[in-house]
Amino acid sequence: MRIFKSALIACLAMLALAIASLPFAGASDDEWPAYGRDPGGQRFSPLAAINRQNVATLKPDWTFRTGDAYQPKRGRPTAFEATPLYLDGVLYLGTPLGRIIALDPVTGKERWSYDGKTEKDKGYGDFANRGVSTWKSAAGERRIFIATIDARLIAVDAATGKPCSGFGDNGIVNLRNGLRIAPRGFADYEETSPPAIVGNTVIVGSGVADNGAVDMPSGEVRGFDAVSGKLKWTWHPIPQDPQAPGADTWKNGSARRTGAANAWSVIAADPTRNLVFVPTGSPSPDYYGGERLGDNLFANSLVALRASTGERIWHFQTVHHDLWDYDVASPPILFDVHRNGQTIAAVGVGSKDGNFFILNRDTGKPIFGVEERPVPKSDVEWEVSSPTQPFPLAPPPLSPQKLTEAWGPDEASRKWCQEEIGKLRSDGVFTPPSLRGSFIIPGNIGGMAWGGAAYDAQNHLLVIPTNNFAAEVRLIPRADFERQREEAGRNLNGDWEFAEQRGTPYGMARRFLRSPGGSPCNPPPWGVLNGVDADTGAVKWTVPSGQLPKIGDAPAAPASFGSIALGGPIVTAGGLVFMAGTLDPAIRAYDISTGKELWKSELPTSARSTPMTFRGPDGRQYLVVSAGGHGIPGAAPLGDYVVAFSLPRQ
Repeated sequence: MRIFKSALIACLAMLALAIASLPFAGASDDEWPAYGRDPGGQRFSPLAAINRQNVATLKPDWTFRTGDAYQPKRGRPTAFEATPLYLDGVLYLGTPLGRIIALDPVTGKERWSYDGKTEKDKGYGDFANRGVSTWKSAAGERRIFIATIDARLIAVDAATGKPCSGFGDNGIVNLRNGLRIAPRGFADYEETSPPAIVGNTVIVGSGVADNGAVDMPSGEVRGFDAVSGKLKWTWHPIPQDPQAPGADTWKNGSARRTGAANAWSVIAADPTRNLVFVPTGSPSPDYYGGERLGDNLFANSLVALRASTGERIWHFQTVHHDLWDYDVASPPILFDVHRNGQTIAAVGVGSKDGNFFILNRDTGKPIFGVEERPVPKSDVEWEVSSPTQPFPLAPPPLSPQKLTEAWGPDEASRKWCQEEIGKLRSDGVFTPPSLRGSFIIPGNIGGMAWGGAAYDAQNHLLVIPTNNFAAEVRLIPRADFERQREEAGRNLNGDWEFAEQRGTPYGMARRFLRSPGGSPCNPPPWGVLNGVDADTGAVKWTVPSGQLPKIGDAPAAPASFGSIALGGPIVTAGGLVFMAGTLDPAIRAYDISTGKELWKSELPTSARSTPMTFRGPDGRQYLVVSAGGHGIPGAAPLGDYVVAFSLPRQ
């Protein structure tokens, strides 16, 4: 790749610097310099030019198209999930095809773009990118980092978009190298989230495909030098030293052969404490744990690591011996709890199981208490499920964890759902997968998905979206797996998804449980926003979010039924919550005090992303969201839009 002289000089200047400034250091109220605005992911903007009184007049200002919407020859289409950054008077965003684009914040016109030349047709499991990260040297030179779907960490000069030749190999570090269990193909090991940056350390996790085999790629978290790209440290979420803490939670040598337990969501940081907070997922495979008996630390956990060294400081496990794909999908969020006259530095973490845990940031201990409660026992041969699971005493579960009655929009749908659920094992939350089929609530989309929470420091309020979709999971004996998969291929009733779970006695089939007309079998609302008092854990308000659009033959649902969301909220000093992310092509504003919807604007397609806001060089506040569709046939189309909103010009 050709290196331009100006970029080379700028990048080489950084090589002489030993200390880098923090991504948020010196950030003004105008800016949005990190994925969650601050390293701790509060997603709170102090801007108030757009507020409760005038938000109804908010209009589209400009639209930019990346040109990167793509349907591969095989595999999923692109998922444009980026939250742009705004700093130094420029908007920066990443795309699923590994491009970095710099935009003029007032006009939306492209200033430069870098093309990472990602191969498009590798069959990626989740063809997504959630954005870029930034690092600034003490001398003022800035780099933009992207972790691409094909697992490369790339550094470019923020002023020109040219690769920094002193970083890695001409600006690139190949993250597929050096893993304990190497990837077999491109779909097995990916990067979808922006790196965390503390000092001069760039920290990355990974996305590992679900349910393929026992020995999926390993999920190491790694820290790289922001100047040179050299590896500084590696942390193994599955302990490899038999004497290490957590090693005794992996029975029969399973720690060596088991993969995943990876951190695919966004990593939060507390630079003042030199800590990063790593959310981990399930070990492989998700729905059968007979080959990895034990609690399986540090999978399904929030883990605090020393950012400069990778040393584990503390951990909290949200699910023991996961059998439900209950990853810690949500980015951790850092905030303060005010209790008994004290201010406690806290970190919040949500799980797909609908539980939200509030922990002491220094120790990992629950601030409001956690109770280990008995849960249903597995009836599958060779499986040993955990006898208890952790439940927070506050806040209460934010998604339904049991089914009171089957639901449907008409009698025929209700009857179908009742009969299907009646065939299944259904014992509430943490019902283990079974050979007869198990009713799983919440399903594998949550609970809390990767959209995550926002925090309003003015009102001490957490705004947490949750999905309320139930699923069916069935284990299939190995001898019957291929036959059942072929039969389902001839009759795609119910949108079954099959996975081999190689190395175990069972394959897996799962589906979201919906009637033939397309309606979920559990009652609405299917997506909500929750306002939670951060100082007490009390739920202050809950409102439906979004609206399920017409999909195929299924009509659009009433607005009061809500929609699943794959993007999160932001909050502003104007007393507003902004959120898109739902299946319908719209972005909305809610009153922070009540959750009441105050404004809605249509988008060119649905937004599978979290918005952001900034004040441009023209002095006006903008709201920006990426809209790329959800890749669901018959719903909003695939897209590549960046849409900016503003108040009418005076």
